[in-house]
Amino acid sequence: MRIIIVNDHAHINGGAAKVAIDSAKGFARRGHRVVYFAAVGPVEPGLVEAGVDVVLLDQPDIASAGSLTRFGLQWLWNAGASEKLAALRADYDPAETIVHVHGWAKALSPSIGRPLTRTRLPVVHTLHEYYLACPNGGFYDYGAARNCGRAAMSPGCLLHNCDSRGYHRKLMRVGRHALMRKASGLVETARHVITLSRLQREAVAPYLPRAVFHDVGNPIDVTDQGPRRAAETGDFIFVGRLSAEKGARYFAQAARLAEVTPVFIGDGPEREALARAFPQARFLGWLAPEAVRAQMRAARALVFPSVWYEGQPLTVLESLALGAPVIVSDICAGREAVMDGENGYWFRSANPESLAQAILRLKDDAVARRMSDAAHARYWRDPLTLDRHLDAVSAVYDAALADQRRRA
Repeated sequence: MRIIIVNDHAHINGGAAKVAIDSAKGFARRGHRVVYFAAVGPVEPGLVEAGVDVVLLDQPDIASAGSLTRFGLQWLWNAGASEKLAALRADYDPAETIVHVHGWAKALSPSIGRPLTRTRLPVVHTLHEYYLACPNGGFYDYGAARNCGRAAMSPGCLLHNCDSRGYHRKLMRVGRHALMRKASGLVETARHVITLSRLQREAVAPYLPRAVFHDVGNPIDVTDQGPRRAAETGDFIFVGRLSAEKGARYFAQAARLAEVTPVFIGDGPEREALARAFPQARFLGWLAPEAVRAQMRAARALVFPSVWYEGQPLTVLESLALGAPVIVSDICAGREAVMDGENGYWFRSANPESLAQAILRLKDDAVARRMSDAAHARYWRDPLTLDRHLDAVSAVYDAALADQRRRA
């Protein structure tokens, strides 16, 4: 099989890029010919070492662009990406080739839909975010700091400012979204769509009525260290970006109510304000992956208070695999991995009192030990390894190829 993996970045800068790169390397090592098509460098060295052919446009993203005006044109319609992808796909036989799109919203733009609709190559999309359905990619109202209940592109959506940078940026997003849906053809290529959770599939299904959905979880990079011996020790920790949508403030408020010290691993725009308002909190900043896993392994519990849908929070699954129970918001996809009262607790989203009650229950040493054992055992009965992930994605590829043959 020949596989063209499409993603904004050729290096690991987040969960989507890690999954795209790890799967590219995995499929190459299985003997498939893999091409990794990306806009933004540098190139992850492991791609080349695994035998993956990398096509890098060497373009900026919003974080590295020297001129926002110039990047705005690329963000709206990346003509270079469209032309290069058109030239690339012309060399491949549709009977044995798959195009797998992981991410396009940060640099590649909706323009990649144009060459994909003009080819007979079957296309698979993995929805790491919600950009195929929602202009801001998250069904999230940044101004109100809560999930948005409006239908995407409805009059209510168009008139409401949900963008963190102002209504002018919201209008830019609306314009690009309209271009994507009406002119790029990108939505039409989303016939076979990989979703990471049931909640994600339910959220996007009304916007992709012709799609065939495949539930495939992302792989988790963690090894089995066995059940924990001192599960009742350790802190209540938060891991991730310190921003409003991640709910860090609710954790700090709940920790104060429950009389525990909140520990934050990560950084973000809310750090300074949180440090002023909650001087008892500990802030460790961003740590290396090994150090984060060590913190999870030692924690009494992970608190995941996100107030937006998420897709598949890898932090939740890593924590469970390491034997740390999880207290999770009932509105986000992370709840699907947590059996309330067995390997963690659900709490009412954006409600610090509800979160504090869950923390108080896990302060009981016997409860902490029982939940730690359950978290480890439940995860490792059905672990999300890279090999199992590749097997599941291969089945989606086979379905897409068969579908393409029938349609041809």
